[in-house]
Amino acid sequence: MKNLKKSSFVVSALLAVILVLSACGGGSTGGNGGNTQAGENAGANNGAGNAQEGTNAGKDFRIGMVTDRGGVNDKSFNQTAWEALQQLESDTGAKVKYLESKTDADLIPNMNQFIKDGYDLTWGIGFLFEDAAKTVAEQNPDAKIAVIDTVVDLPNVESVTFAEHEGSFLVGVVAGLMTETNKVGFVGGMEMPVIKKFEAGFKAGVAAANPDATVLVNYVGDFNKPDQAKMAASTFYNDGADIIFHAAGGSGNGVFSEAKDRSKSGKKVWVIGVDKDQALEHGDDVTLTSMIKKVDQAVLRVSNDLIAGQFKGGEVTVLGLKEDGVGLPETNKNLTDEVLQQVEEFKQKIINGEITVPTE
Repeated sequence: MKNLKKSSFVVSALLAVILVLSACGGGSTGGNGGNTQAGENAGANNGAGNAQEGTNAGKDFRIGMVTDRGGVNDKSFNQTAWEALQQLESDTGAKVKYLESKTDADLIPNMNQFIKDGYDLTWGIGFLFEDAAKTVAEQNPDAKIAVIDTVVDLPNVESVTFAEHEGSFLVGVVAGLMTETNKVGFVGGMEMPVIKKFEAGFKAGVAAANPDATVLVNYVGDFNKPDQAKMAASTFYNDGADIIFHAAGGSGNGVFSEAKDRSKSGKKVWVIGVDKDQALEHGDDVTLTSMIKKVDQAVLRVSNDLIAGQFKGGEVTVLGLKEDGVGLPETNKNLTDEVLQQVEEFKQKIINGEITVPTE
């Protein structure tokens, strides 16, 4: 571990802000296809809305979710959102369903399918929904729509975005402190503004922790091309990188695959996951840590708000470090207390305005 520096100030207490919103909806009966069976409706109130514990508050509601082309089992962004809706179904009795988009041309038809079927809320997951959600919302002004990672300025759309650059800065600090080669990598999906925020924050964090480290960058052009991401990771590892941070959705599984192959051959390399704690899926032996976006909490808040009767169409919520919307997992098996202390110190500096993290 290189350039590990001890802090000269006391770490501030972890700041967490739980947002509680509210929302409105009409009643429709359940659907099929991607529907899951309602669990026992005695789930806990998640602190993410007003659905009451142990009630069937959502039994008359149907909520649909449309994925981007990464698919619902991307082990990342879409999967996190879908798991949140499954939890909502168990907690409140609401009926939930997803439709997968195989191409961008499927986004509008899939959203329109839920609206045609009378769903109370339709989710568009990911920044690729900006134009599609705007078109559908304009054509269906009475429909309630929510989007993640993009902003649609219409009265029937609620938008949730994240300060990805802030969380990415923190995992950049981890990479800068823990690289043994002074060379790390970033693999992105599509070269779009939201993914560039990941890259910018990561680079800034690496530089803040270790000015001698170099960051290699590659974009694979899609969120469902794990083979291309595996090749990109192979190139980076061959060039001497020992840690790669991916922000590539389902493509990122290829980065993990390459790291696992190398670990089997005795070469120790690491991956930093994205969106959820990817150590739970890929294991602690290759997952150094992850940059979590609490998409699940955003989906639960807005959906519970719908059930509570106070849907906030036309509003935009931004979740960053201050709001506990991004950050590292609660458990980081591979990080020392000293590394975590420095991460916490940088986190507090960002929250306090001492550090402004770049977005590009």
